[in-house]
Order: sequence, then C-alpha cells, then structure tokens
Amino acid sequence: MQTLRATIIVSVFLAVTLVLIPYQSMALRFGWKSRKTFPHNYHRFMARLFGIRIRTVGQPLTGEGVLIVANHTSWLDIIIFSAATRVSFVAKAEVATWPLFSTLAKLQETVFVERTRRTATGEARDQIRERLLAGDTLVLFPEGTSNDGNKVLPFKSALMGAVEARVRDAHGHDRPVKVQPVSTAYVGLHGMPMGRENRPLFAWYGDMELVPHLWEALLTGPIEVVVEFHQPMTVDDVGGRKALAVRAERVIRQGQNRALCGLTGPTPVEEPLPVLAPAVA
Repeated sequence: MQTLRATIIVSVFLAVTLVLIPYQSMALRFGWKSRKTFPHNYHRFMARLFGIRIRTVGQPLTGEGVLIVANHTSWLDIIIFSAATRVSFVAKAEVATWPLFSTLAKLQETVFVERTRRTATGEARDQIRERLLAGDTLVLFPEGTSNDGNKVLPFKSALMGAVEARVRDAHGHDRPVKVQPVSTAYVGLHGMPMGRENRPLFAWYGDMELVPHLWEALLTGPIEVVVEFHQPMTVDDVGGRKALAVRAERVIRQGQNRALCGLTGPTPVEEPLPVLAPAVA
C-alpha cells in the first residue's frame, strides 16, 4: 500500500511539475507578478500531495526585504518554507547542477553561493543585498549543512555577511536588513508523535543520495512539521553580525526544542542583548 502511495505521489509530482515549468519560465521572462506568488501556491499543493501537515507559530514578516535564517533538516524544508510563505532561497552552488531540482531552484529565483572561494563571500553578500532592496524574502541556512533533525548545528556567521548591509525603506531612509529567525521541527508521523529515531528517515544529511532518500521518505508516510516565525532582529539591535548569529542560533534552538517536546504556543521572547559599544582606538 505504501509503495502504491509513493508511486502515485511521484507520478503526480512529475506530471504537474513538467506541465507548470513553462508557465513559471514565462512569468520570469516577462516579469509577471505571478512569478512571486506561483511558487508559493505550487508548494502548498506539493505539501498536501507529499502528506506534509504544516503548523505555523507566529507571523512571517512580509512586504519588505527580509532575510530569514533557519535550521536545516531536509530537502523537505524547501517545500515547507515555500508553502508557509513567499520566499526564495540562498543555496550552495552545487544545487545549480542537479537535474530537475536545479531548474526548480532557478524558477524560484534562488541565489547560488560558491562557498569554496573566499572572494565569493562579498559577491554573495551583494547579490543578497540587491534582492532584499527589491523587497524579496530570502531564506538562508547558516548551519551550512543539514542534520538529523534532532538538533541545531552552530551557525556560521561568515554566511550571514548580508545582515550588515543597509537597505532603503519605503520612506527613502537607510536601515539595517531585518532578519527573522525561523525554527522548524519534524514532530509527527502518521498522526502520532515522531520519535528521535524516526527523524533521520526524513532528514537528509551526510552522504545520503537524494533520490533514494526521497523515495524512502514517501514510503514512510505523512508527517507533521512545526514552523515558528520568531521576532525579527537587526545588527543594530544586538551589536554586529557575530552577535546576531549567536542570538538567532539560540532562539532557533529553543524553538525547535520546545516543538520537539510537544510544547505549543510562541517561544518566550528573550531579554534584548546589550548593544556592544564601539572599541576605543
């Protein structure tokens, strides 16, 4: 029965995707407004098709350029985030070479980052800044990799260079980039609580191959995921890029832990961190 279910899901996914790719390609080429809304609607459908029940806590910041920073568990995160709100992603350059998935990433206006070259950091920061200036919401995974879904890895502040950029608001004033931490937790399987031993069935990390892992996840069954949108912050609030990375990591870890423990409702807001005074020369 599960094999039949997985086969139907894959067949519908391929049929719908191949039919809709030309539409989104045209939307991007001619600058249609639907190029921003279409991926969101597409992934909402895919979440239902794949059997992903998404429970959101808090509200996404919309209507202005926002950098979302989040923990990363699986390729399913792409569907989950895109279904929860209208976003594009910051992804490693290798994704641009993957069959089919590279096409889908490009159609969602993904920013590809080359992480093996030090000079690429500035280039990526500039690309992200331009997209934020245009009012886009970008998702960045500062862990730099995915994991087994039972923890949050340390954030790499070097990947968050764009948080120091200044953008212009609707009134023409310069302001720091708004950063919204978002935590995700895989909490349910077949309507029952998901144990830590089951999360690696959906988490994609290490040297796992994508297609076999996708098939195994579909065979395992429908899941429930908690996505919490935490309070936005800026480098001006906390005193710099590294401090912001530490603060965001702590907030996201706390949000994931609460969800994995079955706690509901928003994660309590921490007291603001003191802003570091500039060093005296």
